[in-house]
Amino acid sequence: MKTHPRSRAVRTPGGLSLRLDPRALFVVVLLLAAACAAGVALIGTGEARIPAADVLRTLAGDGTAYQDFIVNELRLPRVLVGLLVGASLGLGGALFQSVSRNPLGSPDVLGLSQGSTAGALVVIVLMSGSASQVTVGALAGGLATGVAIYALAWKRGVHGYRLVLVGIGVNAIMTAVNGYLLTKADLVDATRAVVWMTGSLNGRGWEQVWPLLGLCAVLVPLVLANARGLRMTEMGDDISNALGVRVQRVRLVLMVCAVLLVAAATAAAGPVSFVALTAPQLARRLTRSPGPNLVPSLCMGATLLVAADWASQRAFGADQLPVGVVTGVLGGAYLLWLLVTERRAGRI
Repeated sequence: MKTHPRSRAVRTPGGLSLRLDPRALFVVVLLLAAACAAGVALIGTGEARIPAADVLRTLAGDGTAYQDFIVNELRLPRVLVGLLVGASLGLGGALFQSVSRNPLGSPDVLGLSQGSTAGALVVIVLMSGSASQVTVGALAGGLATGVAIYALAWKRGVHGYRLVLVGIGVNAIMTAVNGYLLTKADLVDATRAVVWMTGSLNGRGWEQVWPLLGLCAVLVPLVLANARGLRMTEMGDDISNALGVRVQRVRLVLMVCAVLLVAAATAAAGPVSFVALTAPQLARRLTRSPGPNLVPSLCMGATLLVAADWASQRAFGADQLPVGVVTGVLGGAYLLWLLVTERRAGRI
């Protein structure tokens, strides 16, 4: 495995060896600062605008009762959901792209987002379920779709292009299923379903924050614990097995984590498109570092989603758009550029 020329090996007193890339560390710090700045700006945005200094003072517990209600009860949960959803999508996208070894191997292309949408639509259309039931349905749909993709792509292991091809087929099937479910819905349920399918942070509260935060607290350390094995698999299965890496076990664990992250993010905010596709690629271009770039992708996803949500409220005057519309437009343009770039490089 090649070591990046800027990387430095750091050994802890316990004998654990870590690879430190100063540029990647700088990018992570920069993205975290940008995410926090965008979050503060988003909290201050709305009909009752609050200056950034007052937002920070209120977050520190020194605001008025009115500011405390607006900031901590109404707007802070929305921002936290945006950060967690973006981080989950960014990390999940990086895992899918690394396992598939394909920049197009994202949940948007592989059908996971459509699978979660199908689960939510079943609850909305067939059961007229509550918001919490829609969340459970989206999570179940995403998990079921992930299991189906993995099982169909398995042939003495899971390999990149087979995973992408199976995912594209599943995506087409689930898109058709979702269209059929919409035709069976009455007007009220169909309207509710279309709003959810757009992807939005409107009305998100603490009841969405805590489950997603708990899931990330479990899955992110598990992913990082397997990051070394994931990086070594880039040398090929034979070499990785010779070095003692249990390739299929590492891939299975990380695929399960990626599916859970994406399904939970979709359940919390709807199918916000293209964040999982663009965040890992943008993070890699900033760090200029080989490998999956898991932490930079996580930070990039969080920054992208919060910045897109701020833009959806400020860039279109009185017409506030769901964040999924903004990420869809930007991500679609990026996807076209990526396809042209890959074609010119002879990879597709």
